[in-house]
Formats: sequence, C-alpha cells, structure tokens
Amino acid sequence: MTDIILAAAYFCASAALCAGIVFMMLKSGLAWRLATDIPNERSLHVLPTPRVGGLAIVPVAVVLMLVAAPALWPAAAGALFLALVSQIDDRRGLSARTRFAAHLAAIIGFLLIERGALAWLWFPVLAVAMAWLVNLYNFMDGADGLAGGMAVFGFGGYAAAALFGPHPEPQFGMAAAAVAGAALGFLVFNFSPARIFLGDAGSIPLGFLAGAFGYWGWRHDVWPIAFAPLVFAPFIADASVTLARRLLQGKKFWEAHREHYYQRMIRSGAGHRTTAILWYGVMLIGTMLAFFLLSLPLLSQCLLLGIWAVVLAALALAIDRRWRRSIAG
Repeated sequence: MTDIILAAAYFCASAALCAGIVFMMLKSGLAWRLATDIPNERSLHVLPTPRVGGLAIVPVAVVLMLVAAPALWPAAAGALFLALVSQIDDRRGLSARTRFAAHLAAIIGFLLIERGALAWLWFPVLAVAMAWLVNLYNFMDGADGLAGGMAVFGFGGYAAAALFGPHPEPQFGMAAAAVAGAALGFLVFNFSPARIFLGDAGSIPLGFLAGAFGYWGWRHDVWPIAFAPLVFAPFIADASVTLARRLLQGKKFWEAHREHYYQRMIRSGAGHRTTAILWYGVMLIGTMLAFFLLSLPLLSQCLLLGIWAVVLAALALAIDRRWRRSIAG
C-alpha cells in the first residue's frame, strides 16, 4: 500500500509541477519567445501556438524519475540529451542527418549500458524499434491532446504493470507514474483548444522513454516483450501504416503531411476534441488489454496482439471510408 501511495504522490507532484511551469511560460510570454509553431498548409491548427511543452515535461519527469528510481539514470540521461538537441532544432533547425545521429547516439548509449546478458543479435532489432518509437511519437504530435494523452495512458499503463503486475518493481512504477503525471500537467493546456504543443523537445524524449521503459521492463521481467507494443499500439499502427503507404506511393515519408488517420478524422469533420476523446477510448482499451496480457501464456499473448491488430485495422478502414465520403461530397 505504501508503494501505491508513493506512486500516486509522484504522479500528482509531477502533474502539478509541469502544469505550473507551462502556466508560467504562457503567462510570462516566454513560451512564444522560445519557439512558436506558425500554421501552414499542412497544419491542423490556424493560430500561432508555442511548441515548448517539452521544456516543462522533460525536466520534471527526469528529476522525479531519478528520485524514484536512480537505476533508470541511463534512460533519464538519454531523454535529457534528446530534449536539448531537439530544442535547438525547434529554435534554429537541424538537418535530418544531425537529428537522426542524435537519436541513434542516445539509443545505442542506453542499450549498451542496459544490455546486460542480452544476446547481441537483439541489439540491432531493439535499436531500430526504439528509433522508430522516437520518430513516430514526433509524427503523431499534430493534434490537440493526442500525443499528451498517449503519454498519460502509455506511461500510466507501465506504472500499473510495475505496481500491480505479477512481477512488481515499485520504484520503476513510481518513475513511470512521474512521467504520466508530467504528461497530464501538460495536457491541461494542450487539450482542445490547445494553448501549447509538445515540440520536438517533448515528443522526441517521450518516444525515447516509451521505448527505454518498454525495454527495461522486459529485461527485468516486469512484463513480456509484447506488453509495450500493445500499450502503444494505436500510435505504432497509425504511423507505420501511414508512412508505409506514402513509401508505396513514392512520397518522401519524412516530409510534413496530413495523411495520418487522426488527421483524416479531424479533417473529415470530427474535430480535435472528438478525435482526441475517441483515441483516448482506444488507448484505454489497449492499455487494459496489455495489463490482462501479463497473466497469459506466450501463445495467448500473440493471439491477443493479433486480435487487437485486426480491431485497429477495422478502425482504420472505417476512418478511410469516412474520409473518402468527405472528400467526395
């Protein structure tokens, strides 16, 4: 019971601190001076909006992570490094090569430190998977409340599994609760109509932490390998299918666009608020399924993951159908 109370305390303290920092940045005007997103033809918003939410989320999450679970310092260091590089990118712009090199440096450094007895064969697979998580989180930061909500549900799911799962790691659970709390504090100002966005300094470190925590929990037997992909399945599915489709069409996948499923929902009339709420429902169901997966044998885990993939595919088809009707009419 003490561990649960402490995790709740970390969650609440993190949410309050992050919300306070965001409020002060907006109130003082500092947020606009640091980095502002100017709408263009590929944007879903119409007003200039500061994109510095990461400057509140990352410091709060990193400090409380280290207090709760000092053993997670490699993940904290990687997130802080990526936040600093990404803030430079938000303000001045960096080449894609420089950004990707920074992502790989953080990922490889983390995996080298945390590799343990892991076979080297897994190393490139994990590096590619984490690099994809880092970037897909950035791809999905394009609608009010979406990426922030995914962080609340995703890291909240990590915290629940580490606290209540069959192989509890209370300190790890407290660290995950701290990240979820920071995301909630940001979400207060990011939910539609958004007054602030994550920016690369927020989305890139959150994607890194999603992968780093997922790997750490697997390596320390907190959860099976399928748990983390199931928790973040909505983001993984949307970004992966959308970018695969763009590649097949001969388009440059790294260029800004409005072809993600959440973007099509908004553009076909659902709006930011309704889209976010519907996605929250999908995220909640996926997180609950992931928690249920903890007690299943391997074959049943694979079956559950497959069933959820089919459900997400059906949702994608429904969104595509609605999108085609909206552009036809």
